[in-house]
Amino acid sequence: MYDLIIIGGGPAGAAAGVYAARKQIKTALIANYFGGQSIESNEIQNWVGTIAISGMDLAKNFKEHVKFYAGDFVEIKEREEVSNIEHIRNDGFLVKTNKGEYKTKTILVATGSMRKKLDIPGAKEYENKGITYCASCDGPFFKDKDVVVVGGGNAGFETALQLLAYCKSVTLLSRAEFKADPVTVEKVLSNPKMKAITNASLIKIKGDPFDKLKTGTFVKSLVYEKTKPFVNSFEIKADGIFVEIGHTPATSFVEGLVEMDEFKRIKINHKNQKSSLEGIWAAGDCTDVLYHQNNIAAGDAVKALEDIYLELQRIE
Repeated sequence: MYDLIIIGGGPAGAAAGVYAARKQIKTALIANYFGGQSIESNEIQNWVGTIAISGMDLAKNFKEHVKFYAGDFVEIKEREEVSNIEHIRNDGFLVKTNKGEYKTKTILVATGSMRKKLDIPGAKEYENKGITYCASCDGPFFKDKDVVVVGGGNAGFETALQLLAYCKSVTLLSRAEFKADPVTVEKVLSNPKMKAITNASLIKIKGDPFDKLKTGTFVKSLVYEKTKPFVNSFEIKADGIFVEIGHTPATSFVEGLVEMDEFKRIKINHKNQKSSLEGIWAAGDCTDVLYHQNNIAAGDAVKALEDIYLELQRIE
């Protein structure tokens, strides 16, 4: 019987692992891999205390930090994925993975989410070569460049607003009418560097001739089809493409066990990260937190660990 099982190896899971070890909580950290979404980034400049680091190096640091403090208290179970959790009344939880079963008194879900990606020709080839998913992380790289934002919801317009501080021009493409709050739309569109197009279906992403051995390959343009009032195709310059078409939280294994919002994110008490079910906490992008950032995920996990520690003392 573990005192705590942490599920996830991103910034939230790793931060929780370090704190669990230092608080000497008998813990299992279950993660398919360390790093979370960060491993997809070539360079991260907003991880506090580090001027710049690649996603892969940050993932390596997460793992090494947890291992350094793990000692006899934190068991790292890498390459394991949780498939189901059973609540055993008055006796904690049974966590089932692709490799085994583990009993625990408490659980911290820190599995994050996966960004929805474009599914058109060129999208896979130019991933991380101009196609990106984080304006806060990558926006400064596109100073004085022409960029495109894909997505007409609040996230798309908020991304555009951030990019307007750096970029020469920002064009937002939305498949339908805008879903963002009218006040946000009005504010963003009032910027003279901003343009937005509705009823736009993406067709293809173009760039430098693609060669696996060529490191300078980069996005150059985007082809879209305007479906109203009549069908016509256009090609626009794009030094960068920021995709904001939603996330898919990695929470299927707790569906029906804890309360979730309409996007399948775990509802939490934002004071202490508790879910609706006693004994389960959650942190990071798998929750209904307002902002998605590495630093926020790590901080929320630390908050959860403080609360879990006090709860375990009460139980004992």
